[in-house]
Amino acid sequence: MRFLVDNALSPQVADGLRHAGHDAIHVRDIGLASATDADIFQRALSEDRVIVSADTDFGALLAMHESRKPSVVLFRGETTRWPLKQLAVLLLNLPYLTQPLESGSVVIFGNGRIRIHGLPIDRA
Repeated sequence: MRFLVDNALSPQVADGLRHAGHDAIHVRDIGLASATDADIFQRALSEDRVIVSADTDFGALLAMHESRKPSVVLFRGETTRWPLKQLAVLLLNLPYLTQPLESGSVVIFGNGRIRIHGLPIDRA
């Protein structure tokens, strides 16, 4: 799976995903450290990458575009603030999330649970 890790998360997350055999880049790796969310969204869309972030603005962009891609993984709440824990939680659950992420979903990790919302997001 291909990932684009947002500036809201540590580069350690991208490093760990790469070490686990995934194609993962951090926005800092590609000169997008100060890019807008819209630019990061477009980059992920053009390269068919899953955005990994703690920034809920990507959900708003998905709703605005009424898009099925890019999929987004969001870390919310106190339990997922540490990069190594974020990485561990993502890697542990990735086998169960591959199909939803490949078909277009927002996956939210937070407060001891996982929520999966298929795309596109209904703006109604």
